[in-house]
Amino acid sequence: METNFDYIVVGCGFAGSVMARKLAEEGDKKVLIIDKRSHLGGNAYDFVDEAGVLIHKYGPHIFHTNNENVYKYLSNFTKWYDYSHEVVGSIGGNYIPIPFNLNSLKLTYEEDKAERLKEKLLKVYGLDKKVSILELQNQQDEELIELGKYIYENVFLYYTMKQWGQSPNEIDKSVIARVPVHISYDNRYFQDKFQGVPRDGYTKVFENLLNHPNITVKLKLDAGDILKFTENQVYVDNKVFNGGVIYTGAIDELMKCKYGRLPYRTLDFKFETHNIDYYQPRGTVNYTVDEPYTRITEFKYLSGQKISGTTTIVKEYSRQYTGAEGETPYYAILNEENRNKYDEYCKDLKKVKNVYLLGRLAEYKYYNMDQIVAHALELADKILNN
Repeated sequence: METNFDYIVVGCGFAGSVMARKLAEEGDKKVLIIDKRSHLGGNAYDFVDEAGVLIHKYGPHIFHTNNENVYKYLSNFTKWYDYSHEVVGSIGGNYIPIPFNLNSLKLTYEEDKAERLKEKLLKVYGLDKKVSILELQNQQDEELIELGKYIYENVFLYYTMKQWGQSPNEIDKSVIARVPVHISYDNRYFQDKFQGVPRDGYTKVFENLLNHPNITVKLKLDAGDILKFTENQVYVDNKVFNGGVIYTGAIDELMKCKYGRLPYRTLDFKFETHNIDYYQPRGTVNYTVDEPYTRITEFKYLSGQKISGTTTIVKEYSRQYTGAEGETPYYAILNEENRNKYDEYCKDLKKVKNVYLLGRLAEYKYYNMDQIVAHALELADKILNN
C-alpha cells in the first residue's frame, strides 16, 4: 500500500469522516480513510430495502443537538427532514409516552388520581422540569413514592435487564438516578433545539463528507491487517509511516486483545416488512415489561416517506458481545475492572507518536452523534493548530 499520506483515518463513521474532511479541507492534508466494512457511515449507514423503505441497518439514528456549531457543520453536507422523535412504551395494553410525563400520568391512572399526582408534582418541582425516579422514591409523600416505584418497575427495570443482561441487584443506583420523569406535556423523546434526520439519508451525508480530492477511501480493509506498532513507531504494511493515525475502532481488537477482550453489549436486528400503511402508532415502541426484544422501530416515521400499503420495522434484541464474525460492539460495559483494562491498551498506544484515539470504541465510552462530531472537530483543530 502507498504510504504517501499525511494521515490515515481508521473508520468511516461520523468520527472518522468528520476528521478526514477537516484535515483534508482546512489543513490541505492527504488523507487515507479505511474501513473493514463494505460501506461508508459506520453504524449510521442506511439504504433503501426491497420494499422501497429507507432503513438503518444498525438500528435507528435520530440526530439531535443543542450545539449550533455541530448542526451548522453537518448542514454543509445535508438538508434535514424535520422529525421529532416520539417513543412510547407498551405497558399493560396501553401505549405510554416515554420518558414518563404528564400525558403518561393521564393514561396510567384514573382521572382523579392522575390529577392529584399532577398537582403534587407541579407543587414540588414545577412545570417543564425533569426529575429522576430516585428523587420520587425519596419523597415523603406516599403517592409520589408509589409513582416512582411504578415507573421503576414498569418503565425501567425489565427493559434495563433485557438491555444489559443484569439482575435487579446488579443495576447500579447511579443508572436509576438518571431515569427521568418529565413534568411536561411534551411527548418528544429529545428536547434539543436541533433535531431530525438527513433528508436524503445518512449514507449520502458520508458520501458528501468524503467527496474531497485530498481524501482516498478504501473499504473492506481491516486496520489490524496493515497497521503495526512498536514502542514509538507506526508501520503500514511493514513500512515506516511518519504521518498521523486517527483510530476510531475497537482498541482491544487493534491490539489483538493482548490484555483480554473489552466487554460490550451487542444487538441483533430482525427486520420485517408488512403489507400495511403503518405497523405501530409512533416511530419507536419500547417493550418494557414483556417480549424478548427491547423495542420496535418503524422507519417511515423517521424518514417521512409516503409509501402506501407497505412498511418496514426492526425488532432489537440485546446480548453479550463475543467478538464473533459479524457481531458489532455497541455499548461499553463500564466498570472499574473494564476501565483498568482499557487503560492498559492506552498506555501501549500512548508510547507511539501521532496516534489519536477517537470515538465510542476507541475511547470505550458512549457518545451521541452530535457529541462525537463535536469531539472530532475539536481534535482536528487541535492537530492542525499544533
